[in-house]
Amino acid sequence: MAINQWDPANPPIRPGLYTNFVNAAEGQITGGARGIVAIPLNTYTGGTATAKTFYTVSDETGAAELFGAANIQSIKFALQGGAKEVLVYTMPATPATADYVDMRNAFEARPFNVFVFDGEPSATERTNTVAWVVANRTERKHFMFVTGGTAADDANPATGNTRSAALLDDYVVNLITGVSIDGTDYSSGKYAAHIAGLIAGTAINRSITFTEVAVDDVTKRLRNSEIITALEAGSLVLVNDGEKVKIEQGITTAKTKIRSTRSRQAVATDVEKTARDNYIGKLDNNEDGQVALINAIKAYLETLEASNVLTDIVVELDTQNPSVGDTVFLTIAYREIDSMERIFLTINV
Repeated sequence: MAINQWDPANPPIRPGLYTNFVNAAEGQITGGARGIVAIPLNTYTGGTATAKTFYTVSDETGAAELFGAANIQSIKFALQGGAKEVLVYTMPATPATADYVDMRNAFEARPFNVFVFDGEPSATERTNTVAWVVANRTERKHFMFVTGGTAADDANPATGNTRSAALLDDYVVNLITGVSIDGTDYSSGKYAAHIAGLIAGTAINRSITFTEVAVDDVTKRLRNSEIITALEAGSLVLVNDGEKVKIEQGITTAKTKIRSTRSRQAVATDVEKTARDNYIGKLDNNEDGQVALINAIKAYLETLEASNVLTDIVVELDTQNPSVGDTVFLTIAYREIDSMERIFLTINV
């Protein structure tokens, strides 16, 4: 996966640091924990919240006061999954297409890391959201989108796999398995909020593969062949192994590792923020200034290296693009560190 944020034939006009990541290694980079899940909330009667307004919540009590205890299941799922906080936008009572556009536009001005709907979105809004994710990536705003389907969808894994193909993107996660909790069934679309919280709350040097989820069972247990087919389709699958329910593998619809995607998002976001806050407009574009910038980026990446996120770091001036005037071109390379997910044993007796 490459994150292309500038075109040598058409360089950006705005002052800023533009990175162009080239996938130079087979391994996967670790995914990042930033902790904020974004949810457009459908219903909030019984609370104090008003329409088309942002609220940040970090506990269920505060969420219940704002939105009504009966309306916060998706928020509870996200927090229970591990999200540090949930950024909530209240939708109008009967939203039209324009209201969803307004919602997405409003979220663009707010920091968050994983986006998920409150319940089961329509196929149209899923498609529109993927397009939004892609557009934001081009504009250097990186976040993941987690979604799912209805209970009827979950009854046939082929339906979920078809949805994965339609939502193909490195930043999109499609859950195809519903769950049962305390006698209540939740579709994959409704339980997607828990997966969103889990992704947001997982450290950048950890994978969510084989992570146990606190549910009683899945609504449909898949056969081995169905699990393999789902993974090959880029679907996120929950499996009951006879003792617990766990995530079979943390992958996106593009069949890239969630761990890899999240770490690349972290690097793309953090390197630019560091440069913007401390270097852009503050350094001379000469050898000393360029060395200072390179060393700062190396220091950031070495912090990730110390946490087993990546290794073999190289940061240097791009020899293909001269750094003159007010423009600096750098190349960044490293080897990605993945989690052990497949262990093959040869036992000699």
